[in-house]
Amino acid sequence: MTNHITELFNIKFPIIQGGMIWNSGWKLASAVSNAGGLGLIGAGSMYPNVLKEHIQKCKNATNKPFGVNIPMLYPNVKEIMQIIVDEGVKIVFTSAGNPKTWTPFLKKNGIIVVHVVSSVKFAIKSELAGVDAVVAEGFEAGGHNGREETTTFTLIPMVKEKLQIPLIAAGGIATGRGMLAAIILGADAVQMGSRFVASNEASSHINFKKKVVETQDGDTHVTLKELAPVRLIKNKFYTELQDLYQQNPTIEELKEKLGRARAKKGMFEGDLENGELEIGQVAGLIYEIKPVSEIIKEIITEFKEIKASFC
Repeated sequence: MTNHITELFNIKFPIIQGGMIWNSGWKLASAVSNAGGLGLIGAGSMYPNVLKEHIQKCKNATNKPFGVNIPMLYPNVKEIMQIIVDEGVKIVFTSAGNPKTWTPFLKKNGIIVVHVVSSVKFAIKSELAGVDAVVAEGFEAGGHNGREETTTFTLIPMVKEKLQIPLIAAGGIATGRGMLAAIILGADAVQMGSRFVASNEASSHINFKKKVVETQDGDTHVTLKELAPVRLIKNKFYTELQDLYQQNPTIEELKEKLGRARAKKGMFEGDLENGELEIGQVAGLIYEIKPVSEIIKEIITEFKEIKASFC
């Protein structure tokens, strides 16, 4: 399955694991890389010293390429970027910020840079900033989302028309069938987050993994658009948020309700009532917690079988 992305990252399959906070530690990243995809450590939930430890453990657990996902809105991003260079990380996915800010620094240090976007406009800006590839993420995705509310099915072909660099599709993809659809629409690869949450190797709490498997159509919703849009499973915290919205809250009141470490409470500590449970709409197609190796094998098998049926 050689294409622009597999050649860029030197991987077997065009499957990238999302760098999700509280889910994407070194065990998940190394497992995905060992299975032929590209694993990503999610730096968003890690202090710099913790990230450094995860990178070192990942290097010991795999001799395959892996990367780090870095949301650029965090205050210690400068320290994180230096750790990336010092530890010899070769692939970085940036998000939640202007790609012009760090792309030149990373490229100067011989690092492959990919930026995550939710619109055609920012995809073009990313290419102009010099990134090597773009992840275009549709509104179906879990966690923090684009304000444009553009779905993957429409976003991918629109971005494809405007870019010369490789394109990775994300949002609502968890199966071989979905992977084939994304590639037909113009993507060179897919990035999957939700499917890898429900894996043995994900660092998230087992309570959260089981909740993902139970999640059905309509059980997630995007909220907190005034702060940063985020797709959540509907739970007690979500219901309390909606009750607060009925009172026309201020930004400060929303921030107070969100509080600190709400995502950690839900996804890492397993508090299914009071935590923030970030997952994509595609959770309705996830039925079992499995080892990463089995997940990727199933995806590739289904992809090949369905592709062959059209030939």
